[in-house]
Amino acid sequence: MLRSLRPAVGLSLAAVCTLGLSACGSSSDTKTDNAASSASDGASLKGQTITVYSGQHEQTVKALAADFEKRTGVKVKLRSGDEAELANQILQEGAASPADVFYAENPPALTTLEEKGLLASVRPETLKAVPAADSSPKGDWVGVSARTAAFLAAEGKGADTAPPASVRDLAKPEWKGRLGIAPGETDFAPVVTRMIKTDGADGAKKWLEGLKANAKTYESNEDLSVAVNKGEVEGGVIDHYYFYRLRDEQTAAKTHAKLHYFAKGDPGALVDVSGAAVLKSGKHQQAAQAFLAYLAGAPAQNVIASSESYEYPLVPGVKGKSELPELGKIGTVADVADLGDGKEALKLLQDTGLLA
Repeated sequence: MLRSLRPAVGLSLAAVCTLGLSACGSSSDTKTDNAASSASDGASLKGQTITVYSGQHEQTVKALAADFEKRTGVKVKLRSGDEAELANQILQEGAASPADVFYAENPPALTTLEEKGLLASVRPETLKAVPAADSSPKGDWVGVSARTAAFLAAEGKGADTAPPASVRDLAKPEWKGRLGIAPGETDFAPVVTRMIKTDGADGAKKWLEGLKANAKTYESNEDLSVAVNKGEVEGGVIDHYYFYRLRDEQTAAKTHAKLHYFAKGDPGALVDVSGAAVLKSGKHQQAAQAFLAYLAGAPAQNVIASSESYEYPLVPGVKGKSELPELGKIGTVADVADLGDGKEALKLLQDTGLLA
């Protein structure tokens, strides 16, 4: 289940921002197992336990943890929750945090911790396993999977037969009363950040004001997807995988919605990554680094590729689910530096009244 940025959690993210300021196949399997089975001094890691704070899809992370444990003998203690709350908790815990690894859904939460100097450098060989643009430019976290924003439209409605050419169009008067929005979702803030980068803060604020005037607000992308499927609203911006999960839950026969992708280069064609980092304060550095090596290796990437998360694997040669369109045709991964820590997007969401 993807955790959502509810209004109360929005305050948690605000606290995070405030504190923040004060190659695949058997060879990859072998490398991962070797990295995970021995520390730098040659001692086995088997029997150690690492604590992973995870804001990612809980069921998929459980499958990853179980596979890692089976391969290495390293136990994984999971603490799942909203990534903003978990990042805030790490900031508050400081050096006393029990976390060894932070696995986040979006780069901003990782950037917040990175800027506070709380992350350890990822091993070079782990970083090399995925495209450089998918990880931290500073080498403090590694990209694990990707997703893209998209427009979900009620089948046969105007939003489906004439979908918006740009995400900017959704702020126009003709969308009034037809649109749904989930502004509290962690996935939505990066879209706002992209608007800030392309249209400036004033342009992004005007766009958000238009969305507020046009849209019915939903607590989560799950709720928004269900509303679109029922025809309660004609459409809304979600991450692509919500459609596939809706279809799996409702069955294809009861799914009355379609995905439309914004043109490549549009702010709405946002491709974002999830990533993982080792905490400097972690007591099990070698085992934590082994977990990151595993996540960036073929075994974990194949778990992700076949999971119900419907995310895109990042390791070259590992294919996602066959029904997913080719990611490169939708867009390129958003520049991590452009996404920043999400603070500016949060402020605009609050200033426009979309978040408390």
